[in-house]
Amino acid sequence: MKFDGRWFLNFASYSYLGLIGHDYIDQRALDAVERHGTGAHGVRLLAGTLHLHRELELALARFLGAEDAIVYSSGYMANVATVGALVGPGDVIIGDVYNHASILDGYRLSGADVITYAHNDLADLERALKKAGDAGRLVVTDAVFSMDGDVADLPGIVELCERYDAPLMVDEAHSLGVLGDTGRGITEHFGLDPDRVDVKMGTLSKTVPSAGGYVAGSRDLIFALKNNARGWMFSAAATPAQIAAAKAAIEVIEAAPERVRELRARTTRYRERLRALGFDTLTGETPVVPVICGSAEQAGAMARLCQLDGLFVQPIVYPAVPRTLPRLRTIVNLDHSEADLDTAVDVLEKAGRACGLLP
Repeated sequence: MKFDGRWFLNFASYSYLGLIGHDYIDQRALDAVERHGTGAHGVRLLAGTLHLHRELELALARFLGAEDAIVYSSGYMANVATVGALVGPGDVIIGDVYNHASILDGYRLSGADVITYAHNDLADLERALKKAGDAGRLVVTDAVFSMDGDVADLPGIVELCERYDAPLMVDEAHSLGVLGDTGRGITEHFGLDPDRVDVKMGTLSKTVPSAGGYVAGSRDLIFALKNNARGWMFSAAATPAQIAAAKAAIEVIEAAPERVRELRARTTRYRERLRALGFDTLTGETPVVPVICGSAEQAGAMARLCQLDGLFVQPIVYPAVPRTLPRLRTIVNLDHSEADLDTAVDVLEKAGRACGLLP
């Protein structure tokens, strides 16, 4: 990437499989603009639905092992509108304390009561389920937590939800194209039947190089969302180029699963090199690789030194993360060569020693 006249090695991008600029995806977007123009004609329920929208929804459903899907104009809206459509006053939402801000905003707008449980803590989730009693319930968790890079304990969460008869919603924003042998996400990662997750949410702006969000699930769920999710009903439809690019990206991921495996191999090597130097990268196994710092000031100093050496990383501090866990958030993707990864490790090591994070 280039800004202010300088080139940087970008370790802050969500383009996990390196699909931004992919020739096939770009061409499908251009074809869509040539045929349909740059915009939709309104909201989906009126004049905004093109054949492209339904083709993408059905492609997502097939890829994720669901009956149907609904596409929103943004991932943020997908979470806010879906939560608000599924629960309301008198109901209870049960969510991981580290869930994404868009899920939290869905809580607030739904009017439901909220019970949070300690991060990835099954015993605390069971406590929350018992506390909710007989109220209408919805359990919500990220699949991959975007600041720590760790993976939700889905087998345990599913077992508890089934035991207490509570529907489960999983946000796959950072796991689509990342987890599982073919990139189908957290259920494939753990070898679970996709039907055991009632609401499969994800974004079209990370591994998929477009914009938007989706929910996949049963036909009844999707019908309900298309008639009750106000953020879908009253938002303009996503543009033809966005939709065509997203569908093409799903086709590329499906046709080239070796990309997912190569991303995993590069990430593992990169993380292991950082740990060998003495960096604390927490316990994650995904391309989100945090470098924990001793203070917010140290995180800022680390980021400045890295950027001076041409490595673009960002400091993440409270309130985005706990006060005790400031960090640099580094992200591996397939645009990074092995040499790029080695360079990043060398720059981080140099900055770590200069800032006193490493001896």
